[in-house]
Amino acid sequence: MSWELWAEKYRPQSLDQMINQTEIVERLKSFVEAKNIPHCIFAGPPGTGKTTAALCLAHDLYGKGYREHFMELNASDERGINVVRETVKTFARTRSIGEIPFKIMILDESDNMTSDAQQALRRTMERFTETCRFILIANYSGKIIEPIQSRCAPFRFSYLSREDHDRYLRHIIQQESVKILDEAFDAIFEVSGGDLRRATNTLQAAASLGRVIDAETVYSVIGRASPIDVREMIALAMKGNFIEARQRLREMILKYGVAGSDIIKQIHIEIFRSALPDQWKVKLAGAIGEIDFRLVQGADEEVQLSALLARLTEAGYELKRGG
Repeated sequence: MSWELWAEKYRPQSLDQMINQTEIVERLKSFVEAKNIPHCIFAGPPGTGKTTAALCLAHDLYGKGYREHFMELNASDERGINVVRETVKTFARTRSIGEIPFKIMILDESDNMTSDAQQALRRTMERFTETCRFILIANYSGKIIEPIQSRCAPFRFSYLSREDHDRYLRHIIQQESVKILDEAFDAIFEVSGGDLRRATNTLQAAASLGRVIDAETVYSVIGRASPIDVREMIALAMKGNFIEARQRLREMILKYGVAGSDIIKQIHIEIFRSALPDQWKVKLAGAIGEIDFRLVQGADEEVQLSALLARLTEAGYELKRGG
């Protein structure tokens, strides 16, 4: 089994190798065929292939020596106006040598750039369009100023489907000779939510233990409680077994090393998955939000989680009375 980061080892190298975002890939392929691209904004959640698509586009456009024709900059780390004035402007003003007359500047996490930096970037984009095309990668395109958005072709990336998620992981599993149970696929998809980078890293972390990967292995390596354990704890509380529910909570914290805020998020998810009447889901969502706020403010985790279990116990009593 390889100890190289699998997220990098199995990153697609060309647009043909991408397994998702079919419509976007087809649009990008048309740019490659025309040997011309506009400024672009790749927006969407983490782990959906935005940076990979940009790198694949550069590879397919320039060929083997593509790294000589593009620069990748993390705008979150270097987000100030001086970076645009110096690094970005210097790169953008020099013409590419070869069949393609322009270079590509990939600005990752560009939605974290300061307003002044974005204004300077807008002017740079206008001035050096003939020699450089920009691909702005963002989780939230709304944080990019409108003058830049209006100059870019928008591409909206979405989370992977379960089918694509499992197909990609099975390829890695086959290559790395990993032993895994079907229940582990459910667990990985549960914790990654369609974020392929997170799914791949979770799989590698679980595989590093050197045993058959099951659901419990997945939850333990990422410090998250099993949904089954969370549902059982909620059921105990709502049946009036507050002390037992509180003991189950402590066991989960010790077993999975999970933070209180993460348990609250899982309780929130399981409440809305449950068969509780909608009005009770609303009431409990309010209680969960209040506890979460208190934790953010620095309140004691055990006290606040116990208070939430007490509220679930009260809700169970009221439901029995027909409330």
